Amino acid sequence: MKFRFAAKEDVPLILSFIKELADYENLLDEVVATEADLEKSLFAQKRAEVLFALVDEKEVGFALFFHNYSTFLGKAGLYLEDLYIKPDVRGQGIGKQLLKKLAQIALERDCGRLEWWCLDWNQTSIDFYLSLNAEPMDEWTSYRLTGENLKKLAE
Repeated sequence: MKFRFAAKEDVPLILSFIKELADYENLLDEVVATEADLEKSLFAQKRAEVLFALVDEKEVGFALFFHNYSTFLGKAGLYLEDLYIKPDVRGQGIGKQLLKKLAQIALERDCGRLEWWCLDWNQTSIDFYLSLNAEPMDEWTSYRLTGENLKKLAE
């Protein structure tokens, strides 16, 4: 198993992975990101990073992540926004190896934690994360402001 960080020329591939993941999650109609958006945010602004998992020199999975911060720990953390493995190679340990690599990156960067969200209905992923001893954060509720509601609050 090999890994490589995405480069600017990978933007079309990154977007295709995002759309495959969204389709898997039944959320494809919510993807509005464009190649230009990704190029700007990932490479010009460096807001997040993408790591590809490769088998036989072919990208078969990806993780998009960025740094967050824990005031309680006094350290940055890694937040995993997206993790996706192509269906034809699932069950071969690629997801676990990709998470292992992210954990190594987190430790190399002196991060205090690695965290992510998982859809409630995705029992396969939930079982996988629990097998890694990941802890569900059941006492926390996520909130979000987007679009017009975000603009309204900012006024």
